[in-house]
Amino acid sequence: MKFISWNVNGLRAVVNKGFKDIFTELDADFFCLQETKLQEGQIDLSFEGYESYWNYAEKKGYSGTAIFTKHTPLSVSYGIGVEEHDKEGRVITLEYEEFYLVTVYTPNSQNELKRLDYRMRWEDDFLAYIKSLDEKKPVIFCGDLNVAHQEIDLKNPKTNRKNAGFTDEERAKMTVVLSSGFTDTWRSLNPDTEGVYSWWSYRFNARKNNAGWRIDYFIVSDRLIDKVEDARIHTDIMGSDHCPVELELSI
Repeated sequence: MKFISWNVNGLRAVVNKGFKDIFTELDADFFCLQETKLQEGQIDLSFEGYESYWNYAEKKGYSGTAIFTKHTPLSVSYGIGVEEHDKEGRVITLEYEEFYLVTVYTPNSQNELKRLDYRMRWEDDFLAYIKSLDEKKPVIFCGDLNVAHQEIDLKNPKTNRKNAGFTDEERAKMTVVLSSGFTDTWRSLNPDTEGVYSWWSYRFNARKNNAGWRIDYFIVSDRLIDKVEDARIHTDIMGSDHCPVELELSI
């Protein structure tokens, strides 16, 4: 099975930049989106052979997630069951016979880390959520996790040490996730690879200079790791400040 995750940073804008052709060419079983920035009824987007599920933020033009799937789920849920977090459209969970698929758009700690305390609460609650799923069956979760875990995961680690997405606190939370029965699929297959990123600032010619960050992930329950066939980062696909990431599983 082929899974794609992409922070589109505004789905309507990306549709005008070739999204339909990219979607068709990638031909995934599951296509997960983050930061759709939509309200219900603002877009009419469907693909033959796919069902779609959408989670919208209460705030207009903000956050939001979606999943297109070729496979009808056993159940669908939205959010993580914590009221403080479930107003921003950040999580969709599809249940299947052999696994749960979760797409997530993790909150950004923002300039001057003004949302870092909230982010820390989110991290604890989201981990509790995926661990509760993992007790029932394996979990595949993907999305923009808004953290570069290690220095190898961004171009300029020293100058970003106290910036959102690379604080000691955020990195420590990711370490906790990865020591709680979950594996970062791309890094597990590419343990020493440098210079491959999934997000570049729109400023300072960052993408042209490949001054990026790897903050988009597919993470799986450890017991699925032997089923991972490939994990890729599609750095050549444009349209957003993020690029799509891919996972192939023999499941």
